[in-house]
Amino acid sequence: MEMHQIRYFLAVCETMNFTRAAELCNVTQPALTRAIQKLEEELGGLLLRRERHLSHLTDLGQLMRPHLENILHQTESARSTANSFLRLERAPLTLGVMGTIGPMRFVEFINEFHHRNAGVEVCMQQAPLARLRELLLEGVIDVAVLAQPEPWGERLDAAPLYEEHFTVGFAPGHRYERLATVPFAELEGESYLSRSNCEFREHIRAIREAAGVSMRYCFRSEDEDWIQVLAAAGLGICVLPQYKPTVPGLLTRPLAAPAVTRTIWMVTVAGRRFSPAVGAFVRAARSFAWPARATVPATAGSDA
Repeated sequence: MEMHQIRYFLAVCETMNFTRAAELCNVTQPALTRAIQKLEEELGGLLLRRERHLSHLTDLGQLMRPHLENILHQTESARSTANSFLRLERAPLTLGVMGTIGPMRFVEFINEFHHRNAGVEVCMQQAPLARLRELLLEGVIDVAVLAQPEPWGERLDAAPLYEEHFTVGFAPGHRYERLATVPFAELEGESYLSRSNCEFREHIRAIREAAGVSMRYCFRSEDEDWIQVLAAAGLGICVLPQYKPTVPGLLTRPLAAPAVTRTIWMVTVAGRRFSPAVGAFVRAARSFAWPARATVPATAGSDA
C-alpha cells in the first residue's frame, strides 16, 4: 500500500468522479484508476463501483475510508513534525547541568542562542556529575555541562567553555575578611562545611593534606544552600566555585597558594550523531565568546 494510492482513493471519495479526482491529484485518469485497482487488490475487494459518470463506495470502501483517512492524516502530521524539527521549530533539546555550576556565566549565551534558535525548546536537568554521565551515555540527555579533575575518556567528547577558580566562603567578621586571598595554610584548624556533590572535593582534600593542613569536618550536605547558610551564620567555612550564586551574608575570597581552578566543559557522546537542535547548540557553544575568568590575586594581602 502506497500513499499515492490512498490519496487517489480519498480524492474519488470526495468527488465521486474519477475524472475530477484525477484533476485534483494532477495525474491522468488511467494512472489514478490503476492505482486504485492496485489498492483494491491489496485489500482484497472492490472499494468503488463505477456507474456511468458517478461512482459509489462499496461496503468495503465505506469501511476502509476512515482508516485510510487516518493513515493519510498521521502521515502528513509526521511529515509536518519532521519538517518543523529539521527547521528547528519546536525542536527539543535536553541539557544536563551539574548543580555546582552557577547560571551567571550562561545567561548571555542562552539569551543569544534563544534569539538565533527560537524554535529550540531547551529542557534543563540538574544532577550530580556521576548521574549526568550516566544519563548522557544512555541518551536521556543530549548535551551536558560538566566539570571534573580527571580526563573524560574515549566515550565522551569534551570542549572547554571557560574556567573559574574556587573560593572560600565565610561569615562577616571572620579573619579571612581582611585577606585578598586565602592560602591553604590559613585553613589550618578551621571548621569545615563539606559540599557532598563537589566533584573537586577529593582533589582539594589531597592538596590540603599534601600541605600538612588539618581541618575539623563539622557538617556535610548535598544541599548547597544549607552549606552556604551555615557558613554565613559562622558555623564554619566552605569551598565553592567562583560563579556559584551565594546566599546573602556569605563572603568569599579566592583559594590560593596554590590556587585551584576548574574547567567547565560541554560534553557529548563520542560518535553519536547530533539532531539539528543539538548540532545548533554545540556549534553555538563552541563559537561563543565566553568571558575570561576573573584573575586570582597573586598573593594574599590585608585590607588593614
